[in-house]
Amino acid sequence: MPTDVRNNTALERFEITVDGEVAGYIEYQDTAGERAFVHTEIDPRFEGQGYARDLVEAALHATGAEGLGALPMCRVVGHFIETRPQYLSMVPHWARDRLGLPQ
Repeated sequence: MPTDVRNNTALERFEITVDGEVAGYIEYQDTAGERAFVHTEIDPRFEGQGYARDLVEAALHATGAEGLGALPMCRVVGHFIETRPQYLSMVPHWARDRLGLPQ
């Protein structure tokens, strides 16, 4: 099924759509230099199909393209970064210890 991820700035969240239907989202709050990802939710009908992974990856790519760091306050985003070290550099050093991520 065709998917799309977009930044819904009005609601401060990235949304993933499947066949035009919102299947999930990541809420965020921007600061001067970072984007704090605070909550991820996937509709139960779409769970277990890899949409959360696609959503987080797209949100992190967009965040990096905007020149922002990432603060994974949400466990889904935190786990994604923890298991994919290539994204760890997006998390500021001061936040890694606080969030239980490697330095």
